[in-house]
Amino acid sequence: MAILEISVMPLGTATPSLSKYVAGAMKVLQAEKDLKYEMTSMGTNIEGDLERLFDLARRMHLSAFAAGAPRVVTTLKIDDRRDQAATIQSKIASVKRKLEK
Repeated sequence: MAILEISVMPLGTATPSLSKYVAGAMKVLQAEKDLKYEMTSMGTNIEGDLERLFDLARRMHLSAFAAGAPRVVTTLKIDDRRDQAATIQSKIASVKRKLEK
């Protein structure tokens, strides 16, 4: 299972507020009922099959155009660990354990 961090950034919008576009991308994600994700103030982390995550990222990217953005920059960061299972929560827990020492 891979973990994808995605940030969809519309450019050239009428106002500096981007929450309308973020909400549109999140609706695309929420339609995928069985994916675990965590929205943050600067992006969203999603767990899943790599091919499915790529398709989802494409659809989230396109949602900003559908909402009227003339230009969209989407950044992706992928953690595709194959030597052991990793989840969003397991990565956070690992760092917290080290902080307690």
